Amino acid sequence: MPTPAPALPVPVLQDRFGRRISYVRVSVTDRCDLRCSYCMPKGFSGFEEPENWLRFDEISRVIAAFARMGVGRVRLTGGEPLLRRDLPTLAAQLSALPGVAELSLSTNATQLHKHATRLHAAGVRRINVSLDSLERACTTRITGRDSLGAIMAGLEAARQAGFAPIKVNMVVMGGINDHEVIPMAQFCFEHGYILRLIEAMPMGDTGRNSAYRALGPIREQLVARFGLQPAATELGGGPARYWHTADGRGSLGFITPMSQHFCASCNRVRLAVDGTLYLCLGQEASFPLRPLLRGGASDAELEAAIRTAIELKPERHEFNEQPHKIVRFMSQTGG
Repeated sequence: MPTPAPALPVPVLQDRFGRRISYVRVSVTDRCDLRCSYCMPKGFSGFEEPENWLRFDEISRVIAAFARMGVGRVRLTGGEPLLRRDLPTLAAQLSALPGVAELSLSTNATQLHKHATRLHAAGVRRINVSLDSLERACTTRITGRDSLGAIMAGLEAARQAGFAPIKVNMVVMGGINDHEVIPMAQFCFEHGYILRLIEAMPMGDTGRNSAYRALGPIREQLVARFGLQPAATELGGGPARYWHTADGRGSLGFITPMSQHFCASCNRVRLAVDGTLYLCLGQEASFPLRPLLRGGASDAELEAAIRTAIELKPERHEFNEQPHKIVRFMSQTGG
């Protein structure tokens, strides 16, 4: 019986600074049912036309190309991704692709109670929920409407559906919600959620007008309050630096793009709803993939275009040096 040929090695997708790209964030819509103060301005109406949105088959084709190049982590984002009709169908397509090892979702959770069971059945396992306050008035101020009840219902639906881990993302803003960090940590520890504290970034006027709060002093406060210890291993493929409670029952992450950037280990790119591949949140570097997808490009040509795009990935952002550089809003880039 002939000996089977050895499996060919998966090619590594690497940028010109030696960083391996292993994570793609896919925006399925730039629309949202909230208007978070750091993300999208009130009254904004400059959304992408639906005919320019990538179709599900086009998204699947791009992710299949990334997967063939060794990129195994995929996250569905927005805007609010659950506003995209029949999102579980796309999730099932992506989770079935060879090479996709992990499919996750970022959401504001207002619609999650309707879709949690189907999303889990479709292959989504990890979920991140935006929750910036436990106070109804503060949540309304930040998100633009009374949304706390719907978010809490979404979190519970995710827990009941079996998602693990469930991470809660809190953008910490001075004088707005920074007084809630300890109550938020207690809430997450009690419910088995992983809290991630995030520094606001100067993305568009909304981000620049947010009350930036450095997380270093807050981390010291939390370490002292809960006896936190640095985690020995990562929890997912993102930029958070994690700490655990001494008994290991609680985890807390810090995302510090402003005070302690993580550019040297950046492993991700973002695919916007219109097919634009963004290589960095804090730079303008991008590459349009939609013309290739709709122009008859072969799989080999698509892969070559992605490799060309990765070469454009800058070494680091310049949020501190040039805070007015990025005029697009966070919702336009994709989570």
